Formats: sequence, C-alpha cells, structure tokens
Amino acid sequence: MTTLVFGHKAPDTDSTGSPIIWSWYLNEVKGIAASPRLLGEPNTEAAFVLTRWNLDKPEIISDVAADTPVVIVDTNNPAELPAGINEADIQGIIDHHKLVGGLETKGPIDITVRPLACTATIMVDLMGDDAAKMPEAIKGAALSCILSDTLEFRSPTTTDHDRAVAEKLAADLGVNIADYAAELFAAKSDVSAFSDAELIRMDSKEYEVAGKKFRVSVLETTAPQIPLDRKASLMETFKTVEAEDGVDQVLLFVVDIIKEEATLLVPNDLVKTVAEKSFGATVDGDTVVLPGIMSRKKQIIPNLAL
Repeated sequence: MTTLVFGHKAPDTDSTGSPIIWSWYLNEVKGIAASPRLLGEPNTEAAFVLTRWNLDKPEIISDVAADTPVVIVDTNNPAELPAGINEADIQGIIDHHKLVGGLETKGPIDITVRPLACTATIMVDLMGDDAAKMPEAIKGAALSCILSDTLEFRSPTTTDHDRAVAEKLAADLGVNIADYAAELFAAKSDVSAFSDAELIRMDSKEYEVAGKKFRVSVLETTAPQIPLDRKASLMETFKTVEAEDGVDQVLLFVVDIIKEEATLLVPNDLVKTVAEKSFGATVDGDTVVLPGIMSRKKQIIPNLAL
C-alpha cells in the first residue's frame, strides 16, 4: 500500500514542499512506495514554488481511510490533521514544532522533532549522504521551504544550520538567495485573489489561552498595506470565521518582512487586552504595531496572555 505523506491544513511552502521531498526520498532511496498529499489549497507562495520548479501539485485530500500508512510532516497537532488520523497507520513524524499530544499509533514509529526553523532542513539531515542524490526540483523545493520558514534568515527561529543547508542548496542550484527570496515573498504578498475569510485562514493555527479559543493568523508580506487597506472588512469577517470555526476570537498579525514588525488588528477590547498583556503594547486604535515580532511559533504563541 502506498504511504501518504502530508503536512498541516492550510498548507504553506514547508507543508507543500516537505511531503514532496520526503516522498521522493522514500520512493527513490528507501524503495518504499510513497505519494505526497495536501490538506488544502497551497498558498500563493507555495503555488509559485510548484510552478518555478516544475513540480506536480499533490492531490488534495480531506481525510484518510483507516489503516492507510502515512508519514506526518511539519506538524504533530491532531487539530491540523485529518479527522481520521488516529485510525491511520502512522509510520513516522518529522517536525519542528512543540509536541502537542493526542496522536495515537498502531505501533512504534520513527519520530524526529528538532529545534530547527524548517522541516526541510531536518529532512536533508535525515537523508545524510543520500541528500546529494536529490534532483534539481527537489533541491529547489527544499531551498524554498527553508527561505520561506526563515523569512530569508530574518525570523528568530533561524539557526546557523538552517542557513548553512540553504546556502549549500543554493550553491548546488546556482541560485542567488536574495534574488530568489524576493521572488518568493512577492508571490506570498499577492493576496488580491483571496476573500477576507481565505486570508484569515490562509496561515492560521488554533490556540487556547485562559479558556479562550483563538485562531492565530499570520500574513507574511513585503506589501503590508495591501491587507491593511482591507482591515475594516477583515475585522467584520472575523465574526463569520469565529462562528464557523468554533473559536472565540481571531487574532490577525500582518508581518512586514522588510521592516521586521507585525501589525495586529484590534477589533475589540479582548484583542486590546491580548496586545497589552502579551506584548506590552499601548493600543490607541484598531491596529497596533509590534516591532520585532516575526514568528508565531517563537514570539506570538508563547507570549499570548489574558
């Protein structure tokens, strides 16, 4: 039976590229039949990567059948995975996020969770000498994942090892990192075709603080004014998303990649309290700028307080 490899819902570049990378490795190096899958439409940056490196878009699935062999990448959170994940035959997990708990397996499995900025970095490490066998398209996917997750090494999640792996991949490909990262971020910033609800859910995770359920959404962009010009309709749409997703509040951070700061939309007193208690901010209007805030994983989620 073919092993399905997939990441989290609302797939970004790492959750789109990593299933492709690991499926290649399982098929071509380990001799295990494997196929990448997505749990939703890839975002604009991830779609650009597929086109740029001539990679087929993986099939999108909404669930997995019982006993299907799977490898989970770029998450270990059941809330970000298909409803039937615990009935599947989980073969392995490769991730760089904190352990959440809740996954059940049918036997012992291989788990690799490392404090690196990107799942693709971990995969290159796990391949060892076999990483040299990666064809250009797979190397291109890996480089894209690392540059995306590190925001071209600006994110505080970046490690020296992520940078070294990316620089080696770029050298192998003959790619200028700054030029290619600019292409990636331009694609990430083109959100004109998305509805407000799609923007809110594009890169978001659920998190609970003091009994309140939050949908913590991040828009990373080199053109922050584009989504900020839509702040009124975005904040109105918060109510719809909250009702449909069963959360108490949407928190939307617009991350300016160039200025290295985030703007939090503040529609009500609850979010004002979050901004003040979590980030020591002073809120005077319906937005607040948070200097230096770039990473949901390292700077936003760990600091959320009420």
